[in-house]
Amino acid sequence: MSHGSALHRGDLVIVDFRSVNPRLGVRPALVIQNDADNARMKNTIVIQVTSNTHRAAEPTQLLIDQQHPDWGSSGLHRPSVINCSNIYTAEQQHIARVIGRLSAAAMQEVAKCLQTALGLASS
Repeated sequence: MSHGSALHRGDLVIVDFRSVNPRLGVRPALVIQNDADNARMKNTIVIQVTSNTHRAAEPTQLLIDQQHPDWGSSGLHRPSVINCSNIYTAEQQHIARVIGRLSAAAMQEVAKCLQTALGLASS
């Protein structure tokens, strides 16, 4: 991302993962790091997004498709899952652009998927 353009929790972005894992290539991801750290740090925490939806029913996955209320604002071109089992710390310089955004309600769904993926007790 160019300096001065801030990332926000809930942004769907295009990340070049090749420096971390060459087989991941360039793909969408969801920013889950808090906005204060996004503004002050050179890294951000993201969750991989994949169009491989065969595991979409698992509690660690959130399906974003034409039936999801955030489909139109997501910037995704095909049904995809937010795969909360694949969390990465990405350098912001490897984030090409923001393609969309998830609502607060969808981010609550992501939080539940993350709790499951990380084995955190729900409060």
